[in-house]
Amino acid sequence: MPRKRIFWIAVILSCFIIATALYVFFHKEKTTSEAPRAAAVVDVTRGNLASSLTVAGQFEPYQNVDLHAKVSGYIRWIKVDIGDRVRQGEVLADLEVPELGDQLQGAQAEVRHSQSEIGRAQSEITSAEATHAALHAEFTRLEAASKQRPGLIAEQELDDARSKDQESEAQIGVAKASLNAMEQQLGVSNANSHRIQTLTDYEQIISPFNGVVTMRYADEGSLIQAGTSSDTQSMPVVRVAQSDLLRLRMPVPESDVPYIHIGGNVQIKVSATGRVFEGKIIRFTRALDANTRTMLTEVDVPNPDLVLSPGMFAETVIQLQQKDNALTLPAQAVVQDGENDYVLVVDSTNHVQRRNVKVGIQTANRMEIVSGLQLGERVIASGQTSYEVGEAVTPHAAFIPTAAQEVSE
Repeated sequence: MPRKRIFWIAVILSCFIIATALYVFFHKEKTTSEAPRAAAVVDVTRGNLASSLTVAGQFEPYQNVDLHAKVSGYIRWIKVDIGDRVRQGEVLADLEVPELGDQLQGAQAEVRHSQSEIGRAQSEITSAEATHAALHAEFTRLEAASKQRPGLIAEQELDDARSKDQESEAQIGVAKASLNAMEQQLGVSNANSHRIQTLTDYEQIISPFNGVVTMRYADEGSLIQAGTSSDTQSMPVVRVAQSDLLRLRMPVPESDVPYIHIGGNVQIKVSATGRVFEGKIIRFTRALDANTRTMLTEVDVPNPDLVLSPGMFAETVIQLQQKDNALTLPAQAVVQDGENDYVLVVDSTNHVQRRNVKVGIQTANRMEIVSGLQLGERVIASGQTSYEVGEAVTPHAAFIPTAAQEVSE
């Protein structure tokens, strides 16, 4: 019995040793047969980056005004209609205001009357000066004789001569004052005549600039009220838009406002005409719209042939930032984790490391790496969540399609 127990114990130990040896052998063989996983990597390189913003813009006339009449009257004739091109200073319509002619004649008559009164006042000055000269000479002679021979001239006679001399001198002053009053009255008459003449000139509706008539509100014979007050709901005669130079207006989102500046490049594509051309930012409001949180930005677009029409839309690409010789990576190589950005770097021993990075300019395909990486380092380009830090990998160059390839696909 003891010998039999010893036998079975020996058999069990032998089986255990054999099983352990087989497990170690096969596990080692399996481990040595497994190679590190492949990883598609890209190199950190240097290049030129430029970020842009694509927004829809709308063309507007450079100037757009409703032309009102300054005086009330009936339209005698109007020679333009919608679509007509007009020149600066061109007469577009003429009003008939008969009462203005009568007022102008009356004002001109007042001017002539004032001029005649001035002539009369000047004659009175001449007469007063002549009278004063005679009386002054007479008084001077009497006074000289009285001094040479005291008592020869009666004091009463000498006083009368002195009084007439002073009175005649005063008359000169009165005549000059009357002339001054007449001259002032002439100024008033001239101003009134000029005012009425100006109102008469307002009978013509004149184009303030080169443009196109976009609306006609009245016909011949229509009564037009004077547009002299903002409270008066007067009807305009025509609307003229300056269309040989257009404003292209674009809404820029709040996040991109800091990058907008005068002279910034804008690429403009007009689908309606198929035209593609370049422009420059000319002005912007420097204030955000409270409802849309956008800032209105404008580009001036010459349009001498009127191919572009106000109201047309355009696809605009605004250049926001540009940096030359920057460290860059494909956009898919950078992983966003909340507020932090990181990449998976394959080190010189082909092991995976996590590296936090700071990004700068971002385009549709690439990102600027401001800090965290060096030129030439290898970064895993895709599937980053499937790799573990410290894992050994077999790196190979990743295929990153260009923009043209992406479009063709």
